[in-house]
Amino acid sequence: MNAGSTVATIGAGIVGIACALHLLRLGRRVIVIDCAGPAAGASQGNAGILACCAIVPVPTPGLVRHAPRMLLERDGPLFLRWPYLPRLLPWLLPYAANARRARTEYIARALAPLISDSVDEHRVLAAGTPAARRIHPCDYLFVYPDRAAFEAERLAWNLRAEAGFSWDNIEGGAVREVEPALGPSHRYAVRLGGHASIASPGDYVAELAGEVTRLGGQLLRAEVADLRPRENGVGIVTRGGPADGIEVEAAVIATGAWSGPLGRKFGANVPIESERGYHLHFHHASGGPRMPVMYAQRKVVATPMDGDMRLAGTVEFGGLRAAPRAAPLAMLRRSARELLPDLRADSHDQWLGHRPATTDSLPLLGPSPRHPRVFFACGHHHIGLTAGAKSGRLVARMVCGREPGIDMSAYRVDRGRIAPG
Repeated sequence: MNAGSTVATIGAGIVGIACALHLLRLGRRVIVIDCAGPAAGASQGNAGILACCAIVPVPTPGLVRHAPRMLLERDGPLFLRWPYLPRLLPWLLPYAANARRARTEYIARALAPLISDSVDEHRVLAAGTPAARRIHPCDYLFVYPDRAAFEAERLAWNLRAEAGFSWDNIEGGAVREVEPALGPSHRYAVRLGGHASIASPGDYVAELAGEVTRLGGQLLRAEVADLRPRENGVGIVTRGGPADGIEVEAAVIATGAWSGPLGRKFGANVPIESERGYHLHFHHASGGPRMPVMYAQRKVVATPMDGDMRLAGTVEFGGLRAAPRAAPLAMLRRSARELLPDLRADSHDQWLGHRPATTDSLPLLGPSPRHPRVFFACGHHHIGLTAGAKSGRLVARMVCGREPGIDMSAYRVDRGRIAPG
């Protein structure tokens, strides 16, 4: 891949745009292809946190035992569309098999080098662009009803400590001194420094996409129907694009939860499923938090966003096509009242999007085993925004034949469905 070669990035979320921007800075020509345009999916609907500490996967010891109760709880964080279960099972069984201590530890250690420096990676990515002003350094607060609830998550905190994170433990009335917006039922908190929030993540990615075009990259709104290997490149068949297709020297698959068909064609052994996430976005909000707050028992996050406030979370399995459900949104509304009892807003919007979840909670990053000019940058489950800048940089370097600088073996696309351990 010589300087001046053309690379197509398929997908215009944070990962695809970051990859495109780094490729341009490395002297390549870039075409970004997306059927809906920049940040149309999970890249604009997320909680807006650069969550450096989010190394702990969802499947942890006890998940299989507790999942039935979580599904039945009115205010649990887990939802399932039962008619979808037969289609989900081939993905769900290896996903559940990863909920063991040794595998949880392996996954956390594999995620740490990808996201622990995410704030710096995003600063580098956004440097010199309008997007840079949207990165706000902040603390990140996890809140619990009491110390016992915190101790119940001891494995997660031990893994964070092992990865080099430190924090302040706050108890009793001191919790509301740190975050006055919280309700009185939250009597224990953990505060981590070194994080950042993104004001309006959709606008942030759109402004990065603007930098792609300023540097000479092309944004093409079209659906990619197929990739066809060529001896010295890749042919791209589109719907809504050029009738004779597009010929490039290399292509990067960064299509998030929609990466399955192309993934299977080009040797990805790790299936990707949609973890449907919801958010409520409150406009002109008062009574919200000063900093991002994780409501640990509900697994939802409240993030201030330049006068607005967003509450995001939940895991729902139901595929890519089903409409939003009322139950997850109702849970978010109840969580908002419990977490932030004085929250007021002029209005609010609701949103459903699709997180791309692999069975082992690790992304697919690197070359296809079936074609040396096809690369993967997808499968980031809950950490797409956080990991997007670095993932894009690492894959861009690999496309250009450069060493990525970290061990990429945990993210191989042909690694299998279950993490070691």
